Amino acid sequence: MPTASTTSTKAPKARAKAARKAGARKAASRKAAPARARAAARPATQSKTTRAKASRTRAIHQTEAAVKQTENATRDTAQVVADYAERAVLVPVGAALIARDRMVTTVSGTLSTYSSSAKTQQQLRRFERRGITARKRLEREVRKARVRVERELRQRRRVLESTVSDIDVRRERIIKNGTDLATKVPEIPAKVQERILSLV
Repeated sequence: MPTASTTSTKAPKARAKAARKAGARKAASRKAAPARARAAARPATQSKTTRAKASRTRAIHQTEAAVKQTENATRDTAQVVADYAERAVLVPVGAALIARDRMVTTVSGTLSTYSSSAKTQQQLRRFERRGITARKRLEREVRKARVRVERELRQRRRVLESTVSDIDVRRERIIKNGTDLATKVPEIPAKVQERILSLV
């Protein structure tokens, strides 16, 4: 159980402590009032500075993006130009190398073909056989062309002969009709005169 001496010493300490807290609160509230006023005034200026800072940041980022875009476009254009220049150099070089390779292959093939007399004789026989084959093919083509021309001539002759015979037949008919008509012509005026008289 607490004694009177311990409670009496504790009570003034508690009161002093409470008084200090109250004083601190008052001082804090006195200090807080201007701070609150400053804080109330701060959002307007702070929002202006924040907006200005944000605007500057946006402008910086936009500028950086434009610079990067320009760099990329320049790099891409430079790459395209470099590609065309490289192709302009590589195409003729490649064509020359392919022509050289073909020439080397042809020369080495010719040298290997005619390196000995046996190989030369073999190659000459090959050429001869190829020539014979070409001659026979040409002769066949000429024969086919001759047969085709003769056939067309025969067909045209037949058509022409039939046309001429038709013309002869028509001519003979006209001659026959003409003579018949010539014999009938003197009779026509007499017949016309008879009819006219019969009508009157």
